[in-house]
Amino acid sequence: MPGEVRRILCFGDSLTWGWIPVEGGAPSERYAADIRWTGVLADVLGSDHVIIEEGLSGRTVGGDYTDPRLAAADYLPAALATHLPLDLVIMMLGTNDTKAFLHRDPADIGAAMSILVGQVTGSAGGVGTLYPAPKLLLVAPPPITEVIHPWWQLTWAGGREKSRQLAAAYSALADFTGVEFFDAGSLISDLGVDGVHFTEQNNRDLGTALADKVRSILGE
Repeated sequence: MPGEVRRILCFGDSLTWGWIPVEGGAPSERYAADIRWTGVLADVLGSDHVIIEEGLSGRTVGGDYTDPRLAAADYLPAALATHLPLDLVIMMLGTNDTKAFLHRDPADIGAAMSILVGQVTGSAGGVGTLYPAPKLLLVAPPPITEVIHPWWQLTWAGGREKSRQLAAAYSALADFTGVEFFDAGSLISDLGVDGVHFTEQNNRDLGTALADKVRSILGE
């Protein structure tokens, strides 16, 4: 409807938080709000769309024993209830789950993602409210490229091949569960200097492409 404000929650990891790639991997800083793909999305969609950022660097689909804050399933229900009413959730996760020490293959990551999908699609109500569950756009992150720093080479040993398989796993899951899907790897092939994170151009490209996808999903 004209004049209706649409609320969109963007839930992800450092790719959503806005991590600036650096040669040493870390520490880094955050892109400015208008550079992040979420900011580009907000700018393209316009003022009748509210973009809510929920990006956390290191966040995983299936949890990370090195840091309890990084388990998406432990936080997502509260995030959904906090931000209701929502028209759409855009969820892009999985890169961190390809780390060698987590011992997950694409099927494991897809199974864990199915839990998050269920949390979104089953989030009707909230706390003391009766809001409907939002629609979900599941985004497969682009595959990682050449990781340069020796520590990250150990951390992501084998991760490049696993990350290449996430799109197929997520596409199948989206089809099975009836949610929307977008493959960011179809748009982005070259990442930043660290081999993992977005360049400014990557952010612009993804934000612009997702704006078209969002309009389609919301019937605009």
